Amino acid sequence: MSISPNNQGHKKMRRAVRLRERRSERWKKEGERSLWQNLSMVGALGWLIVTPTLLGVLVGRWLDGLFDTGIFFSGALIFLGIAIGSYLAWQRVTKE
Repeated sequence: MSISPNNQGHKKMRRAVRLRERRSERWKKEGERSLWQNLSMVGALGWLIVTPTLLGVLVGRWLDGLFDTGIFFSGALIFLGIAIGSYLAWQRVTKE
């Protein structure tokens, strides 16, 4: 089993290396972010996770009350909200 140069893994690796080089060049030009910029990033990431989770709680409680299912919908939608929020936060971090 040989690895061809057109392999998807090679393309992903080249893309990752180019992204890393761009970030390094940007850091050299702009320098370190300030404390306030870092704190605002942490706050934004927190809201990206909290908002979908709270929506999951609210919709789940409403559906549980509507169908009298205990915590069935609440648990599932809380988990879904955390998963969506984590994905959004990951996308934000990798974009920066």
